[in-house]
Amino acid sequence: MRNPILHIGLAAALIATAACTGKKKKDLPPLPPQSTAPADTSGAGTGTQGATDTGVANSNLPGSLSDFVAQSGSDRVLFGYDSYELDDAARGVLGKQAEWLARYGQVKITIEGHTDERGTREYNLALGDRRANAAKNFLAAQGVAASRIATISYGKERPEAEGSDEAAYAKNRRAVTVLLSGATR
Repeated sequence: MRNPILHIGLAAALIATAACTGKKKKDLPPLPPQSTAPADTSGAGTGTQGATDTGVANSNLPGSLSDFVAQSGSDRVLFGYDSYELDDAARGVLGKQAEWLARYGQVKITIEGHTDERGTREYNLALGDRRANAAKNFLAAQGVAASRIATISYGKERPEAEGSDEAAYAKNRRAVTVLLSGATR
């Protein structure tokens, strides 16, 4: 092992392996686009377009994100380990989300599917996709037009809770409904 050419070859192999490892993270799906032209559904013509999230959005203005979360109970539903089945609690939250979305027919959403850190990257992306689609299919069955709903899977790449215990895992196994456009700001 005193051969300098062998050492250079081993170093090159390690660098190539490290480069391949870093490249996988770039394959993550992008964040969903943020709303650029929110609609004024209050009827008051208050000109809230361009308002920041502080102030107006925190007052549960009808048609806003805070109103959506308040009326629905949550913008997310949780799943059991290695499951994409909707339990009664998840169905309750999604049912309220469907009612809110029926009132604000101009709002488009993305449902993000997430998993805990266990499992391979590929498996978790597929499981996150199944979770997002389970939520989408439930909303569509409740009358929300499928054309208003996009889905995306982040797998285990965007955990809500850091940690490697069951409490963190339970928070990370989720589908999150994100308002894209048409909501009041």
